[in-house]
Amino acid sequence: MTLNQLADRVVLADPAAVLVGRVFDPDADGPCLVVRRGDELVDITPHGPTSADLLARSDVLDVARRAEGRTWNLRDVVHSTLSGGRGSAYLLAPNDLQVIKAAGVTFVNSMLERVIEERVAGDAARADGIRAALHDIVGTALAVTPGSPEAAEVKRALVEQGLWSQYLEVGIGPDPEIFTKAPVLSAVGVGADVGVLSGSSWNNPEPELVLVADPNGTAVGATLGNDVNLRDYEGRSALLLGKAKDNNASCAIGPFIRLFDAGFGLADVAKTTITTRVTGEDGFEADHVGRLADISRPLPELLAATCGRHHQYPDGFVLFTGTSFAPAMDRGEQGMGFTHHVGDVVAIESPDLGLLANTVVKSEDATPWTSGVRALMRNLAARGLLGAPGGAR
Repeated sequence: MTLNQLADRVVLADPAAVLVGRVFDPDADGPCLVVRRGDELVDITPHGPTSADLLARSDVLDVARRAEGRTWNLRDVVHSTLSGGRGSAYLLAPNDLQVIKAAGVTFVNSMLERVIEERVAGDAARADGIRAALHDIVGTALAVTPGSPEAAEVKRALVEQGLWSQYLEVGIGPDPEIFTKAPVLSAVGVGADVGVLSGSSWNNPEPELVLVADPNGTAVGATLGNDVNLRDYEGRSALLLGKAKDNNASCAIGPFIRLFDAGFGLADVAKTTITTRVTGEDGFEADHVGRLADISRPLPELLAATCGRHHQYPDGFVLFTGTSFAPAMDRGEQGMGFTHHVGDVVAIESPDLGLLANTVVKSEDATPWTSGVRALMRNLAARGLLGAPGGAR
């Protein structure tokens, strides 16, 4: 499977879905905000001029549906994006100035795998034996509501058996894990390379629903994400979480943000499915279907744990909501489990959000991240956009 073979599945076919995103325009040497209308992408940058500005508007749906502007052919942009062509317009991650947050350990099977990583100190060769023992002892005890009296009783029993873990604490305890995944503007979009550190020998993609929130902490849309994870680093120590999560090209978001409207909202996206396929140049294939209905904490609870009186995000935020994908199948040597190979294509797809596909490289070999907030502001100022409606003043 190649990226170009996935082109027709990138964009959600539903014509009623309001899809907004960002395109790099070589003529402007910078990003433009776009909305999908039929077979075209319409430039609505003057109404932003950033994704954060646009999604903070109370009339964002009306702007997305009615604003006029120059256009690009949707199919041409998608094919340019997936083929790596940089001489014409291509898709970027649909977020920009929003803080990139993530909730961890929100699915039981993923929680068990985190406990396993901790027990084996990041050594994949020891994982199978621990997995079999922990699944029977811990797994059957976790059909409880996080933070409930029943969960507290499970914790007491597991502590007595010497089986408690920091991952069980955030999995079924009163407080979810919320962390900052990556710096502002560092996310890559559909078609880009995603990176794993060359020093990692046990890693995997983490396909996730990503909620997009305005400065009030209200979810205004959703998209897909790949929270690339280094299992060996985090398994050695939870204090290496930053090293495991935040590397060059280790965060992919896209392809578009689907805005919530009367026909599709938070309750609907909470029922979606996320299908993941990993295809290697060595002929390896792994498939998984995750159901958001299996998440252990409701999406509004994760939003409230991220933003409120305890913490504000004036430019809004995007929130990875956790993954149910924790591959344990061997890839190569028996007992060593799954890990990425360079050249893997990771395709993450939802019937409600489209498809996010990327190719795996070493983080050290990925395109360097060189354009940050200062560069964006200089570009927008040079284009006369900082006084645009909803823009900075």
